[in-house]
Amino acid sequence: MDNFSNLLDGFSIAFSLFHLALMAVGVLLGILVGVLPGLGAPNGVSLLLPLTFTMDPVSAIILLTSMYWGALFGGSTTSILFNIPGEPSSVATTFDGYPMAQQGHATHALTLAFMSAGSGAMFGVVVITLLSGWVTEFALQFSSPEYFAVFLLTFASFIGMGSGSAWKAVVSMMLGFACATVGMDGISGNMRLTFGFSELVKGISFLVAVIGLFGLGELMQTMEEGLRFDGIHARIRIRDVFKAVASMPGHWLTLLRSAVIGCWMGITPGGPTAASFMSYGLAKRFSRNKDNFGKGEPAGVVAPETADHSAGTCAILPMLALGVPGSATAAVMMGGLMIWGLTPGPMLFIERPDFVWGTIASMYLGNVMAVVLVLATVPMFAAILRIPFSIIGPLIVVVCFIGAYTISGSRLDLWLALPFGVLGYVFKKLGYPIAPMVLAMVLGDKAEDAFRQSMMMSKGSLSIFWTNSPLVATIMVLAVLLLSWPLVSAVLKRFRKVA
Repeated sequence: MDNFSNLLDGFSIAFSLFHLALMAVGVLLGILVGVLPGLGAPNGVSLLLPLTFTMDPVSAIILLTSMYWGALFGGSTTSILFNIPGEPSSVATTFDGYPMAQQGHATHALTLAFMSAGSGAMFGVVVITLLSGWVTEFALQFSSPEYFAVFLLTFASFIGMGSGSAWKAVVSMMLGFACATVGMDGISGNMRLTFGFSELVKGISFLVAVIGLFGLGELMQTMEEGLRFDGIHARIRIRDVFKAVASMPGHWLTLLRSAVIGCWMGITPGGPTAASFMSYGLAKRFSRNKDNFGKGEPAGVVAPETADHSAGTCAILPMLALGVPGSATAAVMMGGLMIWGLTPGPMLFIERPDFVWGTIASMYLGNVMAVVLVLATVPMFAAILRIPFSIIGPLIVVVCFIGAYTISGSRLDLWLALPFGVLGYVFKKLGYPIAPMVLAMVLGDKAEDAFRQSMMMSKGSLSIFWTNSPLVATIMVLAVLLLSWPLVSAVLKRFRKVA
């Protein structure tokens, strides 16, 4: 009942004309960001973030989350109409969405995608609502050792549960930690790794890094591929929309399974991309029409879209509750919370319940608005992709550099964006994950401060992480298990081969 009353209070905050207008603007900007390859949700949110510095935190987070939902929907649109995933998490949607569009069922495919996405997002918001009360009780048990244990668990989960190479995740994370050490030491006040540049006293802005890694890096890769936008002209016909909506109950099992997978991958650092591929694979595995997958099977659109949006929504919960972002976009949003003067973590639910529950209530409203707006604006945004990339590409570069400069008005930030752009391109080519680096840049100094404060409490003894409380010991055990899991799984594979 407490959660329900808190949610009603949140709706009283979110359900205002100003906030509804912010949701509409955020969703439309997000669709544009998702439609244009080379931008993407993390970069779009980071470009919009400087505009929120003078806003109320509740209004700011509503604008950013609405842009996030819109970007996810925009990625689905280009996947189905152009066979171009605007978001990495939309890749799996191209497998069956584009063949459906080629067969003349573009409206059916788009409606299935948007309804599935809305259902997955709503499932995720309900999970967040139910778990938030437990998080508040959990918050009261935290001190410096517990905070460091949670940070370690976060870093370890990216290594132990990541879909790619664990060693590549470690390299990416180490680079993020190196960037996080630049600037003033939070404990002693000494300067570190500034190399004589006074602008580096405040450290390397993670927003500049994100703009370079995601914006410029993606753009370089797009230019190399010589991307052309040749798509299917789509008209949303009301009759086909209703037919697609009427077919949704027939996919109830796929919807439920995919939503659960998405929630799990969103709360853990698996992320929307891994969730969409996993859900697509399981949908094909348990389908009666296995042979039709890849040729225009409706379930092949429902599964990845449901998991994608469920994961994207649930990634917000660990960011708010534990200061642990479940995706790259959530990591950017978490940096925004710090800029607004809020501390992500368990105490946020106690200190700023208006912010937390206003954000959760806006997720219900924002996702409903996103489904309506995306259905109404598909033809307009699809037409944008018929503009030559030789025009769109330079515009994206200009937007990225304007975003980098507006963060602090420093010319050095413009020069820093360039090497981060090259690094993002190299990471993409070599298969290195970018999210662990962004996470380490955001959380690195906080983890260091928590560790050093714990050492001061214990007079230099590491035993504090095992004896301070059963909670910290449990979290540390989980972290060690996740860190060692890649080695354990490699040993098990070798034994299986021998057997």
